Amino acid sequence: MTTAYLYSPVFLEHQEPGHPESPERLRAIVQMLDETGLRARMTPLDPVPATDAQIEAAHAREHLARVKQLIARGGGHFDADTYANARSLDAALLAAGALTRAVDAVIAGEVDNAFAFVRPPGHHATRTRAMGFCLFNNVAIAAHHALSAHKLERVLIVDYDVHHGNGTQDIFYDSSRVLYFSTHQSPHYPGTGDWRDIGAGEGIGFTANVPLPARVGDDGFRRVFDDLLYPLAERYRPQLILVSAGYDAHWSDPLALENLTIAGYGALARTLVALARELCAGRIVFTLEGGYNLPALAHGVAATCRALLGEPAIADPLGASPREDYDADDIRAYIEHLKGVHRLV
Repeated sequence: MTTAYLYSPVFLEHQEPGHPESPERLRAIVQMLDETGLRARMTPLDPVPATDAQIEAAHAREHLARVKQLIARGGGHFDADTYANARSLDAALLAAGALTRAVDAVIAGEVDNAFAFVRPPGHHATRTRAMGFCLFNNVAIAAHHALSAHKLERVLIVDYDVHHGNGTQDIFYDSSRVLYFSTHQSPHYPGTGDWRDIGAGEGIGFTANVPLPARVGDDGFRRVFDDLLYPLAERYRPQLILVSAGYDAHWSDPLALENLTIAGYGALARTLVALARELCAGRIVFTLEGGYNLPALAHGVAATCRALLGEPAIADPLGASPREDYDADDIRAYIEHLKGVHRLV
């Protein structure tokens, strides 16, 4: 398969000393992909900045204006966690534009699939607010672009970052044109994503939240994807799958307490690639969200790229978690409950 990647050194210029969402994250990924030869087996695509119109498809005009104003003054903080410097607007527009470029390439058949190695991440940015390290919601902007520029009718967004993508949910909560599916640790930041939140108005039934307790490992995530995501997607029949790929559910991540392994991340990616082949001619685009242990982040992205390329998995370089996994029987019963919520039984 032909797999594109999108990257720019501009993404490294968005930075604040000591912040966990740092340029070192992308440096670690690029170094890993070069050392393993994966980047040489992928097709580079140059990202282009998102236009104001593309940003405003997902965000209020006032939000874009506030971001521009703060950065024009040299930067600062939107909240305690979310910063901007003088180069952050260029990075954020290019990150969002990388996703729209990837969508264009996949839908046009230039490549089979794609992974955008971007920062700042996006899934916490709501229609009106920058938060959670995120300025603009990259995956939401890409989904709107697919719906408007390519006249698609159904887009599936899968978000397996350890934190709930409150911004993505907010933007599409009343829409049936996007099915939003999220696995996330709960309780945890940002405190949203209850399983009872299933959408509003025309969007009822098109938000599927799977809040998970700490220590859920590979088997628990596999069950969620096989027994809940797969039937939901088969019923929805998406024309494109977008993935908010966070690597902070790895057992070594300093900001969370889940138990996914690198092998587990590879397995999730293979499930999603197979789902895309079955439902939407293989059209799937991944975008980077979180992940703050650098070796786990780099190896997790590499495992995902192997899945996108159709290459076999390799032995897990970081091994299993030293913590015991959450009880699998409890996860099984929980999934059955959620299947009832979403009328899959």
